[in-house]
Amino acid sequence: MAEDEKPLLIKRYASRRLYNTETSDYVTLEDIAKFIRDGREVQIVDLKSGDDLTRQYLLQIVAEHESRGENVLPVDVLTDLVRSYTGAAQSVVPQFLAASFEMLREGHSQMLDNMTKMPNPMANMPGFEALQRQQQAFLQNMMAGWGTAGSSGPAPESDEKSDDRSELNAIKKQLADLQSKLNKM
Repeated sequence: MAEDEKPLLIKRYASRRLYNTETSDYVTLEDIAKFIRDGREVQIVDLKSGDDLTRQYLLQIVAEHESRGENVLPVDVLTDLVRSYTGAAQSVVPQFLAASFEMLREGHSQMLDNMTKMPNPMANMPGFEALQRQQQAFLQNMMAGWGTAGSSGPAPESDEKSDDRSELNAIKKQLADLQSKLNKM
């Protein structure tokens, strides 16, 4: 396995300090967020117990960004996430979120491909190439790190109620419509 493919191992000491095993120095949550934005997978483990704490710290990073006013998650989405921890939705939501982000990553890749490969009637205008480079840089910064995460695979079949299936199908249709709009951009 290549060095870039291995997760960056961060160890949490009893003092709660986080230690980067590659660079042999202490890191902050913001450092970890930067590693992830740069496309690096990260694994955080408790030094004493060996417990994987990655999920806990990723949630903490999201919570800190949201509390600073960097609102990516609308209140409705947060409310729905809280609701998803009970009942039948708990088994559907993780697969749905993974599929949604995968579609977003694919849409981003297709949009960048379309910008570089498709002939554009404006291509002969002075400054068009510079504008196109700026758009690509903007999109890459906006979607930084999204192309590196893996997919969890197809959702397993379950005995969900037909209401849950129809709601999920409606959401999938909305996402497909959004994907179609992205492709046309």
